[in-house]
Amino acid sequence: MPPSLLRVRLSVPSSIVSRRSSAPSHSISCHSSAHSAHCHSSHSAFHSAFRLSQSRRRLMTTGGGTTGPGAIVSSGAPGATTGASPGNGGQGKFRKINSLFDLKATSRDTVLFYHPQYQSLAESIASASENVILGDMRWASFPDGFPNLYVHHASAIRNQHVCFLADFHDPRTIFEQLSVMFAVPRMYVASFTVVLPFFPTGTLERMEDEGDIATASTLARMLSSIPLSRGGPTSCVIYDIHALQERFYFGDNIMPVFMSGVPLLRQRLRELPDASDVVVAYPDEGAHKRFHAFFPDYHAVVCTKVRDGAKRIVRLKEGEPKGKHVVIVDDLVQSGGTLLECARLLSSIGAKRVSAYATHGVFPNESWKRFLPTSSEEASTVPAKRAHDGAASTSCNFAYFWITDSVPHVASAVRGVEPFEVLSLAESIANAIQI
Repeated sequence: MPPSLLRVRLSVPSSIVSRRSSAPSHSISCHSSAHSAHCHSSHSAFHSAFRLSQSRRRLMTTGGGTTGPGAIVSSGAPGATTGASPGNGGQGKFRKINSLFDLKATSRDTVLFYHPQYQSLAESIASASENVILGDMRWASFPDGFPNLYVHHASAIRNQHVCFLADFHDPRTIFEQLSVMFAVPRMYVASFTVVLPFFPTGTLERMEDEGDIATASTLARMLSSIPLSRGGPTSCVIYDIHALQERFYFGDNIMPVFMSGVPLLRQRLRELPDASDVVVAYPDEGAHKRFHAFFPDYHAVVCTKVRDGAKRIVRLKEGEPKGKHVVIVDDLVQSGGTLLECARLLSSIGAKRVSAYATHGVFPNESWKRFLPTSSEEASTVPAKRAHDGAASTSCNFAYFWITDSVPHVASAVRGVEPFEVLSLAESIANAIQI
């Protein structure tokens, strides 16, 4: 009896194995039993050589620029491998693409690319969902400063659902990210979603005088120009945009989905030791209209701003803060002047404790340091000094100041610094992009 034949089929790019009409394409045959061990060894050796070739090719293509911090060096076994997320203390596991071979993605999986500033958040998102696979990109620059970008294993994302986590807090990085968002839908992907945790131009949404430029409209028009994918228009997930009417700035090529980080605050409030004493305050009528529906089971305190000459003074409009833990809620904080004025007012009326929440902690010029706790001695001397200098006092101590990780460099700076606590959007985003 002639020995049976064992056929080992390898899916190999045509550039690696030449086609011959006289032999089956990409096939290697060997005899079983006596030769199976040799065949298996050759199979493994071929894969190792090919992975080494791919690694060398990638190293060669990075010339002319410095690889950005978001680039992941592929290694290990073929397919979607796992890693540990530093954002979760190294405990969370996530998958990432590291080879053209055997992605093993299902119809429910989403390949997530991200800007390097969001690497920690992206890994936390992938750890929160077994259906999220991290994509692999090179972020680099040419000597003239223009971006040098490359999507590794672009063929592997064909017919896959793809998402891009965009960080627009710095105008200097918007162009390179738009370049990615304009290119990926043309890579024959099944659908494309952009997650924009922070829409930075949201406060510039209208004209108050002839000559004003509403840059929120400009950014919305740029995003609306993203090409269609196989699945149709791009979805765009945005958290706590400053003005809800900005949805009408987006064109028909994009479908904005507006989410909120406030449910994270509700969950945190239930964990407080004095949860029964919490009341929710709003720094102005706009914040009250925007967020009061999230807190139907909490008593409300509403502040308002009135003009006194050139000054804008915070006054109490309604509610009773006396003896309560008052939590001020707003969508974003910049320098924090309004929050500080509101906190001082509530403390003077008799609030037992004052805390604050803002989805987006922008804090330009490290203005978050204004909210660091002061000693009782400093608190008694700072107001007098500020009054002498003609500046507002910043001596009010906050029990908690909650922000999300929508502005990554600020979240990294304040994590572990009292009174700040960072509430991660990772699980919310993972649910939002779920197919």
